[in-house]
Amino acid sequence: MIYENVLSSPDDFDFNIKNLGPSMLKAPGINHQFVSDSDRIAFSSQVHNIFQQIESCNTFPSFEKAGPRQSIFHNPAESRAAIITCGGLCPGLNNVIKGVVRTLEGDYGVKHIDGIRYGYKGLTAEAAHRPFSLNSQAVDQLHTRGGTILGSSRGNQDPKEMVDQLVKNKINLLFCIGGDGTLRGASAIASEIEQRQLPISVIGIPKTIDNDLGFIEKTFGFETSVQVASEIITSAHCEAEGADRGIGIVKVMGRDSGFIAATASLANSVVDFCLIPEIDFQLDGEKGLISALTQKLEHNQHAVIVVAEGAGQRLFNESVQKTDPSGNILKDDIGVFLKDEISSRFSRMNQSVTMKYIDPSYHIRSVKANAADAVFCYLLAEHAVHAGMAGKTDVVIGHWNNFFTHVPIALATQQRRMVDLDGALWKGVISATQQESLL
Repeated sequence: MIYENVLSSPDDFDFNIKNLGPSMLKAPGINHQFVSDSDRIAFSSQVHNIFQQIESCNTFPSFEKAGPRQSIFHNPAESRAAIITCGGLCPGLNNVIKGVVRTLEGDYGVKHIDGIRYGYKGLTAEAAHRPFSLNSQAVDQLHTRGGTILGSSRGNQDPKEMVDQLVKNKINLLFCIGGDGTLRGASAIASEIEQRQLPISVIGIPKTIDNDLGFIEKTFGFETSVQVASEIITSAHCEAEGADRGIGIVKVMGRDSGFIAATASLANSVVDFCLIPEIDFQLDGEKGLISALTQKLEHNQHAVIVVAEGAGQRLFNESVQKTDPSGNILKDDIGVFLKDEISSRFSRMNQSVTMKYIDPSYHIRSVKANAADAVFCYLLAEHAVHAGMAGKTDVVIGHWNNFFTHVPIALATQQRRMVDLDGALWKGVISATQQESLL
């Protein structure tokens, strides 16, 4: 999504945040500067667009600012919270869990916090693993570990059954850590709660290694992923450079958005070709990848390709689409495809190449968060707890124009965020690789 290009009709986007009811309780003695619901963060950062919106929109498009409220909805002494992690692994999951527990316990005095095991499956009556108690002592060293202490899973469960379990366990604060599918599930739970008129807050914390949630500029784990991917690109370059006509291929995550591939390529400017889902490419022809590789090998004797997992899908037979248990379309393996096709085509041309292929996807997503991500994770968790205690619901914590925000889950999942091909990131990649003249 290119946000500045949709500003002509911002009334199409609903920024309103749902509340369970009026906040009548005074917040405990939190050492914070309180935020009001009237504090807003502008949707657009460019002045000419702001003026355009003022003139043309019924309501000025802006996000509700996240942060601690002076008055809260839930009574901490009577509250029971639950934390759940869903979908694939991502650096920083344990950091977020620790942040939620520490803020609930330290800032609000909430004493009952449950960890739900293995995603939404753990919120069913047939769950094989029961929730377990979390406290500050239990999560003390959690930030040093990758993965998630709670376990994770994919798949769709019945919202009615999950709400039944929340009621049975007397949960009034549910924190859902996950990406697009997880947030849709959280929104379905919130809708069922609303129909029953129950006082249960559902708060999302955005976890997507692809950094592709709408109206959220940054998700946790992304910076760590780019750092690790950049280091692996260095290895691929060393392998390619150390071989006669060596070609190093690195496949990174990115089903529909190429943020990891593009950012890691720019962070480590030894990449010759960066292939992302937002741009189609061909193997054959004057502007095909084989011709471009031939020219690179003649000039440098080696080449490095970074490809996002969702790139080049039009090169496959699209007659049958498979999905994972969460409904995500499974992508054909573009990395293995390129390795085999490039080797085969150069062989048919009687030109030797030495292929070095690296797929570090599971390594990248399972490492612990770096320092920058660890800080970001804690702040996301902190703001999620503030939102929950204030009675916000069906909301995900966002980050926009350097502020933490409240984003309706429906808005965050309305459109997938994609690399802006006219933006600074992709223009930087083009400048660093000079691939545009060849592809």
